[in-house]
Amino acid sequence: MGEELRVTVVGAGLAGCEAAYFLAGRGFRVRLVECKPARFTPAHASEGFAELVCSNSLKSNDVYGNACGLLKEEMRRLGSLVIEAADATRVPAGGALAVDRAAFSAYITEKIGAQANIEVVCEEASRIPAGPCIVATGPLTLDALAADIAARLGGSLFFYDAAAPIVAADSIDFSKTFTADRYGRGEGDYVNCPLSREEYDAFVDALVSAERANEHGIDKRELFEGCMPVEAMAARGKDTLRFGMLKPVGLYDADGKRPYAVLQLRKENCAGTAYNLVGFQTNLKFPEQKRVFSMIPALRGAEFLRYGVMHRNTYLNAPQVLSPDYSLRADPLVFFAGQITGVEGYVESADSGLAAAIALACKLRGIPPVEWDEETVTGALARHVSQPTENFQPMNANYGILRPLAEHVRDKALKKRRLAERALERIDRVAAALREQL
Repeated sequence: MGEELRVTVVGAGLAGCEAAYFLAGRGFRVRLVECKPARFTPAHASEGFAELVCSNSLKSNDVYGNACGLLKEEMRRLGSLVIEAADATRVPAGGALAVDRAAFSAYITEKIGAQANIEVVCEEASRIPAGPCIVATGPLTLDALAADIAARLGGSLFFYDAAAPIVAADSIDFSKTFTADRYGRGEGDYVNCPLSREEYDAFVDALVSAERANEHGIDKRELFEGCMPVEAMAARGKDTLRFGMLKPVGLYDADGKRPYAVLQLRKENCAGTAYNLVGFQTNLKFPEQKRVFSMIPALRGAEFLRYGVMHRNTYLNAPQVLSPDYSLRADPLVFFAGQITGVEGYVESADSGLAAAIALACKLRGIPPVEWDEETVTGALARHVSQPTENFQPMNANYGILRPLAEHVRDKALKKRRLAERALERIDRVAAALREQL
């Protein structure tokens, strides 16, 4: 096989595995460079690929009513390994696509290992490889490579991301909970922990005054809004949490009453032995997490299997350096993918890896590139990270980045459906062309 068909992919996270698997399946010889298990990033613990850290939820699975649900369907139709793995290892979560994290990682690790065209190399990449390559080292890119990227591309930006705690199921007081999904959607996959007004007020007061980790200099960090620590949200005002992660809207207990505030718990694994505190990303010190979160009646005796943590995320000032196909403007055979590009979220990260792999495959085979535009979520995300802007911020899947419909549609549900139908028609044409040409 010719040298032109050899590609290096750095990083075996969601984006890197997606890219490597797509390319290998089209006949390219892929050298997948991954630092684990020789070295771990601060937020990773297992030796498996595509390790999910912050949450087991890949967000909504509603194709026609949610932008991330639409993105997942776009990826399914393009042959995504990540979505295949998620569908195979999903756990009940109402309208969301949630997975057993260990099974999800094992599924992808096995698929990568069984692909004859992929050579897995355990080493730490300290420099951007020569092209053709895809750098998908994620938001926790290790220092040596991060320094090389900064030197070569003129600097990078940083923000800080927070993960929610996990508690043992047998330590939850289920007598002080009720099971229901918001607005009755789903099959009762969420455990709801209600708080009275007095309990809520005391909880917020304790949360705001609790001691944070790395308190010195925390205000100098750039926090991405989508991963704002719960204590930072609470500090914005007494009722902020009641309109955010503790909102009771659409939830009613067994007596048909709506609580003053509600913390939702979601299964962390298929066995149901652990639960995630939904939306409770935090930077509190561990003893403070135990003290404050145990003020929630259902969690007074909770055993914390994992405390919330906060870690550095690294992303490029992508509009200055990336083209809409995720390649460097200065070197078209060097691509970046994943959250380092400024897409935010697990699904979005994997999607960028898939899009980058498609673009690189087209370049190497000399076939016309896919002209992504804002009619699809995949294209809109690629455009977001490559269009010049004065204040570049990470972006997740949302309808606001899609091109408006040609006709005005007043009904919101109908508008979302038509946006989805338009996107999937476009994706189907792209997928058919790729099957024919690649």
